[in-house]
Amino acid sequence: AVAALLGAPAPADDWPQWRGPKRDGIWRETGIAARLPAGALAHVWRTPIGPGYAGPAVAGGRVFVLDRQKSEHTERVLCLDAKTGAVLWTHAYPCRYRDISFDSGPRCTPAVAGGKVYTVGTMGDLLCLDAETGKVRWTKDYVEDFGAKVQVWGVAAAPLLDGERVIAVTGGAGNAMVVAFHKDTGAELWRALPEQHPGYSTPILIETGGARQLVVWFTAEAAGLDPATGAVLWRREFPCKDPIVSTPLFAEGKLLLSAFYNGSRMFRMEGGAPVPLWAGKSSSELEPETDGLHALMCPPMMAGGRIYGVCSYGALRCLDAETGARVWETHAATGQGRWWNAFLVMHGERTFIANEQGELIIAKLSPQGYEELSRAQLLAPTSKVMSRTLVWSHPAFAYRHVFARNDREIVCASLAEDGGPMRVE
Repeated sequence: AVAALLGAPAPADDWPQWRGPKRDGIWRETGIAARLPAGALAHVWRTPIGPGYAGPAVAGGRVFVLDRQKSEHTERVLCLDAKTGAVLWTHAYPCRYRDISFDSGPRCTPAVAGGKVYTVGTMGDLLCLDAETGKVRWTKDYVEDFGAKVQVWGVAAAPLLDGERVIAVTGGAGNAMVVAFHKDTGAELWRALPEQHPGYSTPILIETGGARQLVVWFTAEAAGLDPATGAVLWRREFPCKDPIVSTPLFAEGKLLLSAFYNGSRMFRMEGGAPVPLWAGKSSSELEPETDGLHALMCPPMMAGGRIYGVCSYGALRCLDAETGARVWETHAATGQGRWWNAFLVMHGERTFIANEQGELIIAKLSPQGYEELSRAQLLAPTSKVMSRTLVWSHPAFAYRHVFARNDREIVCASLAEDGGPMRVE
């Protein structure tokens, strides 16, 4: 309060993992511009990198991002200065892709904490690197160490940090679908759940019924685990046709799972366990035959009893969280076509939307509809998928700036209300 009275700037926030500081797709920094400039956002810096789908993580004044060097059969972890984009270090490791579709590069956003960065590559290489130097602290190989079978779209579940633990969806055999490692040594702390098709969804941590839970979702079921021990708290069947990619959503006491082919199921958490609330009744994933939400890569969000998410053919939809009934839909933010995508990040009463055309949009989403406030080009769509060029990478929002990558470069643009220089403290 004293700092506010004295006019001191609000503290800058990191974006140290998939979907932000609390892994919930909410940006909590203040001092953010109300509107975007017409045309294109000016870049503070832009740095060439290789292809990949993995979004950047931003922490401690540094940006961490993965790419693939196809001709060299390597994946790389790059560390950049957040203020200048200068490459501070690079760590490359052998990674020959085998039978991978959409093979541009790594999928998983890094996780950063305690002076270390944790990354997962397309073929299941889990690395712990020193965030200052890039020195390898420890590594795991999902295939060699746990007998995992890498799926056709590669490994896509981002690592999750919880206290002393790094939790990973290894997809391993021998009750090792999910494994927790000590963050400093890589020692295995626990493993859980029998072998099954892992899908591509990233786990989340929730608090419900007075306890913390790790929620994981595979193509046959979802489960709740004790994050400290790996003990199974509950399991719920939800057989899905691959792919399941979207991250589970927990908000307002409800747990939502949304799959591309099979639509959505909503549970109410009661006494620490999920109780079915409603299930979608679509006859297929084709847009005219969908009743609710069939999410692909974009994790939906929930606010004020409404769900907002991007469906199978690009429609941004609003659903009633209590019933699953569709309230409205629009293609204004996304375009229309199979797998069309956009990432949503809530900021107060506004939502930042990063669509696959490389545009950044500020909009208000409410039960009354979609209200676009402004949009600007953030970066070029460069990844070729069938007849489209696109961006399928979640940006990071930190230090009142946005950090985004395509298959050629990573860029930084200011979203600060005062237009001042970047502060990382």
